[in-house]
Amino acid sequence: MKYIVSILLSALLAYAVGIYGNLPWWSFVVTNFIIAFAIPIKPAHSFTAGALGVGSLWAGLAFGIDMANNHILSTKVAKVLTIGDSYLLVIFMTVAIGTLLGGLASLTGSFLRNSK
Repeated sequence: MKYIVSILLSALLAYAVGIYGNLPWWSFVVTNFIIAFAIPIKPAHSFTAGALGVGSLWAGLAFGIDMANNHILSTKVAKVLTIGDSYLLVIFMTVAIGTLLGGLASLTGSFLRNSK
């Protein structure tokens, strides 16, 4: 139950600080750290909870925004990054960055809680 709550809180707070806060894009790292510090679960579960929460949120947002503009922006970004016309690769890289940062922030919070 704590695992599911941690996933949902990670996604919800990442969305909230991204939309409602006048904060930088990486602010979800701080919220994931606090969630993992506050909810006592194993470090591996904490990592996957943070990664799943943020990764699924970023995947949904990236696909939604990309589909809304017919892949125009992501295709142009792919050309700038010299990876061809692969808008899916740009979305995958976006999701991978969010997933790793969310998971590592949660893992750090869990390790800090366990170090006491």
